[in-house]
Amino acid sequence: MSNTTINQKELFGHPIGLFVLFFTEMWERFSYYGMRAILVLYLVTEVADKNSGLGWTDGEALSLYGWYTMMVYVMSIPGGIIADKLLGQRKSVLIGSILLVAGHGVLAIEEMWAFYAGLILIVLGVGMLKPNISTMVGGLYKQGDIRRDKGFTIFYIGINLGAFLSSLVVGYVGEVHGWHYGFGLAGIGMLLGMMVYLLGQKYLLHVGNFIGSSQSEEEREAAKRPLTKVEKDRVSVLLLSFLLVVVFWGAFEQAGGLMNIYTMNKTDRMFMGFEIPASVFQSINAMFIIFFGTSIALFWANRKLKGKVSTSLFKMIIGLIIMGAGFFFMTGATVQFEAEGSSAMYWLVLAYLFHTIGELCLSPVALSYITKLAPLKYASIMMGVYFAVTGFGSKLAGLLGEWSQSLGEFKIFTGIAVFCVFFGIIMLALRNKIEPLTHGVEDNEGQIHDEAEGFELADLKES
Repeated sequence: MSNTTINQKELFGHPIGLFVLFFTEMWERFSYYGMRAILVLYLVTEVADKNSGLGWTDGEALSLYGWYTMMVYVMSIPGGIIADKLLGQRKSVLIGSILLVAGHGVLAIEEMWAFYAGLILIVLGVGMLKPNISTMVGGLYKQGDIRRDKGFTIFYIGINLGAFLSSLVVGYVGEVHGWHYGFGLAGIGMLLGMMVYLLGQKYLLHVGNFIGSSQSEEEREAAKRPLTKVEKDRVSVLLLSFLLVVVFWGAFEQAGGLMNIYTMNKTDRMFMGFEIPASVFQSINAMFIIFFGTSIALFWANRKLKGKVSTSLFKMIIGLIIMGAGFFFMTGATVQFEAEGSSAMYWLVLAYLFHTIGELCLSPVALSYITKLAPLKYASIMMGVYFAVTGFGSKLAGLLGEWSQSLGEFKIFTGIAVFCVFFGIIMLALRNKIEPLTHGVEDNEGQIHDEAEGFELADLKES
């Protein structure tokens, strides 16, 4: 993973390899979120419908959704182990791409065996690709390079550009023209992602290689020696920060499940005489990320320059609180539905706005944090654990969605909001006891690559 001896070609002040990974991940997320946008809707649509689905109950659909989204990310642990112990990240990402192309292609076949086989292949493919491509982003930057957090935010915008496009395009094709056409379109997106990755290999030859066969003596030694006290402390901080991640995604992933069904069944989606497909609302979060990603990254960068608290853990806690507060708008939606028989779209838009701001404070920051704190020989494994934790959060989201069948949406949405805010406040109180265990890993950021500090994410937007 070392890049300390290589002069990398740059674009917009960042290594060109970042943009290869940007577009690879963009198309991978196009395929994943496109399929996710229509999965639950396909499951609950009646068999006798013009665009026939499987006719499952809401509870059955949310249960499968929870298991699927959990397993997609839990498989990141074996994916990380394979990369760290056998193949390296670069080869693992290619294998994951191949599995994903096959999985989405199989889903386009209108048979139940193909449906389950496709889901299994996608689970395996994401497990190989997701933790390893994120680790490669961190490998593009030296330790202490202030551009690292910005690079992850750019990368994260790529993720959500793919999610935004897929929710509109795949969601529309799936709902209007046929669910399996939507699944097939998602597969074409993944094929494009794999092609981008293959064509951009010359910019990635120095990152993501198996450290056991590295030319760097330091990396070869790191692969064999036991962890130091400092490394163990930093791993402990990561594991504690993952508590935030479980709670965050357990709440946030209501978007694809309970909030998706609520949008379809209880929201007035008429706009200028046209009914907006429910799946299109899945694009709002990604659209907000594209619009606000640069602004929020600049807010935290400026806060750091002013000497105010802007550590990664602080950002993540604030992100959880803001995201949780967004569910109070869904509480408002349920109150209006009980009174009037439908709820307005603006409740959803406001909820997604708060969810997005919270996500931008937590998710790309967490990815960057892992590459700062994780020991070199466990880099992909720790990233895999992170994604597995997001998977457990997704399963929790599915369980909460199932419980809404008996408890009702008002109690679920309000309960999520109160718990997230309360848990965030507790973590704020504990932050000063946790952060010393990082042993100053973020203290010297900005001393490396100072000449690039004039570049801001807004420059990318304007170029």
